[in-house]
Amino acid sequence: MSAGRRSGLAIAVVAALGLMIAPAAAGQPAEPEGYRLDDYKAPTPATLQGATVVTTAQAQALWTARAAVFVDVLPRPPKPAGLPAGTVWHDPPHTSVPGAVWLRDVGFGALAPSMAAYFRRGLAEATGGDHARPLLFFCRRACWMSWNAAKRALAEGYAKVYWYPDGVEGWSEAGLALEEVQPRP
Repeated sequence: MSAGRRSGLAIAVVAALGLMIAPAAAGQPAEPEGYRLDDYKAPTPATLQGATVVTTAQAQALWTARAAVFVDVLPRPPKPAGLPAGTVWHDPPHTSVPGAVWLRDVGFGALAPSMAAYFRRGLAEATGGDHARPLLFFCRRACWMSWNAAKRALAEGYAKVYWYPDGVEGWSEAGLALEEVQPRP
């Protein structure tokens, strides 16, 4: 499918579902000026300026129509403390939305230059270098990592960014399929 056709399909899906930025909800924090720099597992804003916030049903419609590249930004799990010397530890398996691109560790508020380059390269590969190709960012529910990554994609010039704040939990709770994914190298 051509980039123009995908973009047109995404616009049609958005129009059909009436997707728009969600209004602020009582008890949710306001959007910060910059990126969230700490306490990433905490309530997130209901909005992300410049992005479209989507529900599970809306994310599923985008996924079914292949109208956006799904980008999982769950960070790499930390190595457990207190492992005996010489213990071999492997990351546990990670399940995600089928076909999602896993760009781990790119949702922190401040990125090392190598991680910022990894993020840019990962998005370029996932979109074929097309900044108009829609991207949908997610992680876990109440996690600032996906909010930060979506905001960063907007700053990188991506024109159509979706943020799915319910993430893998919302997808799973809706009974939608998950698959094991590997992070982009």
